[in-house]
Amino acid sequence: MSFAKYKSNIENGDTVMLYLGFDNMHTLVIKDGDTFQTRYGALRHSHLIGKQYGSRVYCKKGYLYVLHPTPELWTVNLPHRTQILYSTDISFITMQLDLRPGSIVVESGTGSGSLSHSIIRTIAPTGHLHTFEFHDQRAKVAAEEFDIHGISEYVTVTHRDVCQDGFQLDHIADAVFLDLPKPWEVIDSAKGALKHQGGRICSFSPCIEQVQRTCNTLTSNGFVELKTFECLLRNHDVRTVNLPLPDLGPSDLVLHDGSVTINSSTDNGKQNDITEETDTGTESEKTDKDFIDANCLKTESEEQIVDTSDKSKRKIDSNDLRDSNSDTKRPRFDKLKLQNTRHDFDLIGCKDDKSFFFKTSAPTLQMPGHTGFLTFATLYHSN
Repeated sequence: MSFAKYKSNIENGDTVMLYLGFDNMHTLVIKDGDTFQTRYGALRHSHLIGKQYGSRVYCKKGYLYVLHPTPELWTVNLPHRTQILYSTDISFITMQLDLRPGSIVVESGTGSGSLSHSIIRTIAPTGHLHTFEFHDQRAKVAAEEFDIHGISEYVTVTHRDVCQDGFQLDHIADAVFLDLPKPWEVIDSAKGALKHQGGRICSFSPCIEQVQRTCNTLTSNGFVELKTFECLLRNHDVRTVNLPLPDLGPSDLVLHDGSVTINSSTDNGKQNDITEETDTGTESEKTDKDFIDANCLKTESEEQIVDTSDKSKRKIDSNDLRDSNSDTKRPRFDKLKLQNTRHDFDLIGCKDDKSFFFKTSAPTLQMPGHTGFLTFATLYHSN
């Protein structure tokens, strides 16, 4: 198994992603004979061996999905040893640094390896990543993870404080990425690591004062086309909102012999009479004026809504409009029924006699990630 290569079936020793629901995932290393406890019951590792990635696996109380690991899934599930970069920043970095298969990249520092996995996936199978970490234990753990994930051949992990000792690389890199407290201290060493024909550099800093000082140092070292970006991720939750039906004022519909009259009160208290002749001819003589949209009509005695989603409209029978509390043929408008009969999962519909619902979205109160500034620059020639 490799984060840089894909395969169809699960084997012993693979790292897999267990998807149990939204915001509920687990990373699991398959070891034949072990058992993993989930919210849906026990999951035997041997039961996963040989299954295809993406399969649905049933437990005693439910089911889950077993997914092939990707850098994006690893980013949201990795053990945090430091603050990490998320997919929004990572995708922008790999694009702006112009990374491709075969690129040589220098990174400092390694941290939790979130960005490292995405870089390796981008530059494989002929590229290489040189990553530097000043913390000895974090460097060792990162090297072990790269080996477990089957990507150690694409990366070299070095324990070194590059702010003091530099990269000690001689014109081999196509791109350099810096995630350091004082990135301006290594700009000169980064310039020496870039190839003679030049390359791209990116510096991540959480404070604008760091950005200003880094830009001054980049300019003094011959870098051009300096640009600083801030990538912000804004998540939205889709939810259902219930609102009361609007009160459009008093109005009624009176049915007479041979005609339909709608009496509506105006602002000055007068009434306007609108009369439409009902159908007295054959089926071929029907016109649009002969019908009333049944979605806007509802009697007290009946709850059924007439489906008018198709082009042909149904005629309203006078018996269906009879008021249940009166012997006269006096129908009445109760409440507007807002509905779409094409689907069972409508975006807008009637919840009850007094309210209706619709779908909307709103930003979440808490969002993963942190703000930071990405500064990019280009070096055309390195002497």
